[in-house]
Amino acid sequence: MAVASFSAPHSLFLTRNSESLGACKTACRCAPVRYQLANSLQFSNGRPCIPVYKDQDIPDLLVNRHYQDMVQKCDTRLRIFSGTANPSLSQEIACYMGLDLGKIKIKRFCDGEIYVQLQESVRGCDVFLVQPTCPPANENLMELLVMIDACRRASAKNITAVIPYFGYARADRKTQGRESIAAKLVANLITEAGANRVLACDLHSGQSMGYFDIPVDHVYGQPVILDYLASKMISSDDLVVVSPDVGGVARARAFAKKLSDAPLAIVDKRRPGHNMAEVMNLIGDVKGKVAVMVDDMIDTAGTITSAASLLHQEGAREVYACCTHAVFSPPAIERLSGGLFQEVIVTNTIPLAEKNYFPQLTVLSVANLLGETIWRVHDDSSLVKFLG
Repeated sequence: MAVASFSAPHSLFLTRNSESLGACKTACRCAPVRYQLANSLQFSNGRPCIPVYKDQDIPDLLVNRHYQDMVQKCDTRLRIFSGTANPSLSQEIACYMGLDLGKIKIKRFCDGEIYVQLQESVRGCDVFLVQPTCPPANENLMELLVMIDACRRASAKNITAVIPYFGYARADRKTQGRESIAAKLVANLITEAGANRVLACDLHSGQSMGYFDIPVDHVYGQPVILDYLASKMISSDDLVVVSPDVGGVARARAFAKKLSDAPLAIVDKRRPGHNMAEVMNLIGDVKGKVAVMVDDMIDTAGTITSAASLLHQEGAREVYACCTHAVFSPPAIERLSGGLFQEVIVTNTIPLAEKNYFPQLTVLSVANLLGETIWRVHDDSSLVKFLG
């Protein structure tokens, strides 16, 4: 039986080897804390599967060949600060890099205004601010802007906004008259606040990078999901990658190419309104196959559950749903846990509330992916081969 293989050269593992991590702790004078996310996820309504790879199964990837040189250059010029949107992901990134999170004070006044004060000097430092603009989007976006302004006024040398989930990305063009292009507006706000660079994960559309007048490093969550799917040992003859809509064909085709160049199917749908989807027909063959649907985000899950229902009607044996951003607006949980999916695979770019866990859910971490990218940006190393 042929087993699905792929050419993702950037497989993830939990930590760097102990020798390198020890060198980093000495050079950076900090004691990284291992963040055991799995220990805290014990809920009555189902525990998500968070895969942990054994040491002997860890491929030799994501190991920076110039890691020791980077440690020596690190000194105290690299600082990572976390907003309140996703502190657990920020802690995982810092743990991977062998650093402590910077000390920062963030609070809300009684009228809802946001107050930010850095608790340590960042003068002349390379500062990375980790803050996804996930729900509540407006609160988290404003907090990011105030954090950027605080760093700029504290004389930081470079300020990079690390945005694992970029909100307002869906409003990237005018589909009807008198609509706003909010993605461009948000890009302008981040730039004018004082950010020198943006690091984003799986933007809704690639053209959003052009809305920024500053450099944008765009990373994809695909390597993380591909690594996990490879561990499922699905036969390449039984596999088909499905795009839940026509707009995601390019994303699904790139995903299929790395899964032994698997065949591609496309779901044709019509959307009568926002957050409403009506599936019409299927382009491609899924009968008797394991269908893997790929999308950048799941919001209300209307599109992906309608597509899954169609795939079962067309004879698919199993259906997997894969996405980077788990927005999970109601009634997404009821739809996803209704028995249509063998497994729902997401990443932790957006923190999931306790009420949003269900037995079929698997959460993968992008901390190592973002941490490695931060190292390379700080060290002025090329990202082309790494992100390839």
